[in-house]
Amino acid sequence: MASPHDDHPFSNGAFAVDLIARFTHKLVSLQGPVLADSDPEPLHQMRVALRRLRTCLHQFAPALQLPKAVADPRLAKTVRRLGMARDLDVLRERLEQDLMPELPEAERKALKPVLKQLRRERALAYEQVVTTLQSGGYLKLLSQLQGWLRHPDLTPLGELPLLGWTLEWQTPMIAGLFQHPGWFILEQQGDMERVHDLRKRLKTARYGLENLGAVTGSRCRQWVLELRDLQELLGELNDLHVLEKAIDDQLPSGLAKSVPALDALLRRKAQSCWDQWRQRADGLILPERRRSLWMDLWLERRPDSPTEPALLAQALPSP
Repeated sequence: MASPHDDHPFSNGAFAVDLIARFTHKLVSLQGPVLADSDPEPLHQMRVALRRLRTCLHQFAPALQLPKAVADPRLAKTVRRLGMARDLDVLRERLEQDLMPELPEAERKALKPVLKQLRRERALAYEQVVTTLQSGGYLKLLSQLQGWLRHPDLTPLGELPLLGWTLEWQTPMIAGLFQHPGWFILEQQGDMERVHDLRKRLKTARYGLENLGAVTGSRCRQWVLELRDLQELLGELNDLHVLEKAIDDQLPSGLAKSVPALDALLRRKAQSCWDQWRQRADGLILPERRRSLWMDLWLERRPDSPTEPALLAQALPSP
């Protein structure tokens, strides 16, 4: 089977297998550090690797014949379990390191019980992480995936050369992206659940384009950066809203009365994120910008592209 790092053309399936192998190796290597729980970073990296693996398996599914145990519901459940602990890490870090140093002493003191509760909830969420990573279902998924990688089973489409099919692997990942209702929420007081869902949709689109980064050029890489920036803006906005609610729920008199300086600080930061998001979003959904994405994908798929030989030598995107 051909590989993306060979000198000769490689197949759809070989390209996908190489990606899947990288994400799987990452998961296996992180198992020990995550269970040790001495540093929050491995948990974050494992969550990202799982999300990237899910996207890759979905994106290249028509090229692959996978074991039954390698099922999306199992991966989705694992991502959710890790996500609960990771989100609490982010909230605690944002409160403790980013926000509290800017507050008066009285408010820092009032927030100590909140930090204690976040630590307690994180400990409970981590127990779920351990249970999940040591479960028979997750270990079977990893085992079958590793076995399959030693002898990958591909469909007829998987045996065809990748360079004739890059557009077909990219376009499903962005299909309908600009029709998502989250783009059209104009005020923070609107339906933020839709905005949050758009963030996840942007992440999937970004990962899907990034998966083909080794065989596309600068136009597509620029779109990956654009989608990443938008996703991160919405991610920060979501963190601020979740933190605001978590603190408000835990303080007897509520956030605004108990810690007014923090309330004002959270509102300023959220408004700044929202203003940046709306400015970027309003520009991106213009007809010419939407068309430019499709044109860039089309132009960079052409076999006669002068940049393609150099691009083929590039490494695959890192998890």
